[in-house]
Amino acid sequence: MSTHNTTEVLVGGAVLAAALAFGFYTVQTTGLSKSSSGYELAASFRSLEGVTVGTDVRLAGVKIGTVTDVALNPTTYRADTRFSVSNGIEIPDDSAAVISSEGLLGGNFLEIMPGGSLDYLEAGGIIEDTQGAVSLIQLLVKFVGGGGDSAASDDAASQ
Repeated sequence: MSTHNTTEVLVGGAVLAAALAFGFYTVQTTGLSKSSSGYELAASFRSLEGVTVGTDVRLAGVKIGTVTDVALNPTTYRADTRFSVSNGIEIPDDSAAVISSEGLLGGNFLEIMPGGSLDYLEAGGIIEDTQGAVSLIQLLVKFVGGGGDSAASDDAASQ
């Protein structure tokens, strides 16, 4: 009977060790750990559709940080956003912040489009040049609505 209990304890220990290893791997690969050092920047957007706290900040397709805070500015009715950028990555002060999409069904992320300035943003700096999220539904409505009007005017002109 003691070999049966020893086997159960060993298997249970192996399962617990595998679960802990999987959890550690998940935290490291998803960037959920708070141990990463960086500095914070800010930007204000007209529309932040699809972007929340924890959304990736990318430069040239590479993750360089995360969105840390999103709040509505009651005076300007814009979405004030704060995000962290990894230390060692310098962002030119004339850079733009754009809400980009990973594709038709993918999520949105905050993309930094670097400028050409030789001066860099300091911690707490603000990116002035921003472009909000583009709604796919609004684009489709404009395309369908615009296509129908031009076709009708072409038919009228040909008669």
